[in-house]
Amino acid sequence: MSDSRTFEDAVSFHGHRCPGLALGYRAAAIGLEALGADPSGDEEVVAVVENDACGVDGLQVRAGCTFGKGNLIFLDHGKHVYTFFDRGTGRGVRVVSRPDFSTARIDPAFGPLRERVHGGSASGEERAEYDRRLCAVCDAILALPADELFTITPVEEPAPSPARIHASEVCEACGESVAAHRVRVVGGRRLCIPCAGR
Repeated sequence: MSDSRTFEDAVSFHGHRCPGLALGYRAAAIGLEALGADPSGDEEVVAVVENDACGVDGLQVRAGCTFGKGNLIFLDHGKHVYTFFDRGTGRGVRVVSRPDFSTARIDPAFGPLRERVHGGSASGEERAEYDRRLCAVCDAILALPADELFTITPVEEPAPSPARIHASEVCEACGESVAAHRVRVVGGRRLCIPCAGR
């Protein structure tokens, strides 16, 4: 099972190849390996992510963690930090991007070329060269020793609780269904969060 979710699957899911996707995919592989866990078929493995960047898509594919299953938790900290828990063993591990890692260490010409391509000023030859370098950078991220990309430390806190199913209510302002635990009472009316803020 652990070998069935490839980086190419992550590229397909995400829509394009990029270093961030490779880093998230690799963080998940490292986290699973440190825990001795297989990708989550259901909710056994939990990932807590501290950013909403490309890497999270790679992590979802590799670790099998999703919002829908309740085993992907997002903390908006803007940090490339990924914490994995195995509910079966109670173990957890924190995988943190090293601040001294950059794609420039792999290929110093990649960043400036990427800026020209994304800025629309690259020639056809430069675009082809960018594609070649992009593949090489991603391949390097997937192959580098884990400690060159991340610091990996065990965590002591328990795994987050399994997802709960909540009843729904109807917002008294917009008429849309809302999870009961998200309802806000404003002026005696039971409202969804957006309507409560109006």
